[in-house]
Amino acid sequence: MNTPSDTLECGHSLADLSAYLDTGQIDDPAHLEMCPECQSALASLRRLTELGGDLLRSDVADAGSGTDDWMQSILDNLHLELRPGRNIPLKAEHPDDTLWETEGAVSALIRSVADALPGTAAGKCRLQGDVTTVGAPITVEVEIAVVYGHSMEERAATLRDELAKTLAVQTELNIQAIDITVTDVLEPLSTTDPLNTEDQP
Repeated sequence: MNTPSDTLECGHSLADLSAYLDTGQIDDPAHLEMCPECQSALASLRRLTELGGDLLRSDVADAGSGTDDWMQSILDNLHLELRPGRNIPLKAEHPDDTLWETEGAVSALIRSVADALPGTAAGKCRLQGDVTTVGAPITVEVEIAVVYGHSMEERAATLRDELAKTLAVQTELNIQAIDITVTDVLEPLSTTDPLNTEDQP
């Protein structure tokens, strides 16, 4: 899988982490266990690898039909969303405590909910509004790709409901709207594809 070479805040790149998934080798494996940025990136890369396998069963660069460009754009967006971004203040029981979560963490949460839906993968995830102000109205914008054969309307409605429930529990954001845009329809693996051996003896 082609990955951008941009370096994450922790010093690793998506290319490093992709190579780790392929080989199991990395210079500082202990860092991966402690770094939330790397953990989030690894989870998303694993999902992309699974999706690529489901769709292609071959190298994504040879896919044709636009899938490679789409997956590369996902990787590019992923690099941006793994950055901490803005700090989102949280309520604290003690007045001397200062609690917050990062915009990047919320984007990763949104992506994980979208990716958990069968036949669906998240593209861009954005929080529109002043997340640094408690109670400010926020609009969640998510772009998704849907595998052909899955209802786009059903996927968008299901994702909207799941995000509303998850964000209400996991964040203190004042979510006013959740906008879902289907930007790609991906071709499933053809049953006549010579690489498809599931039904062969």
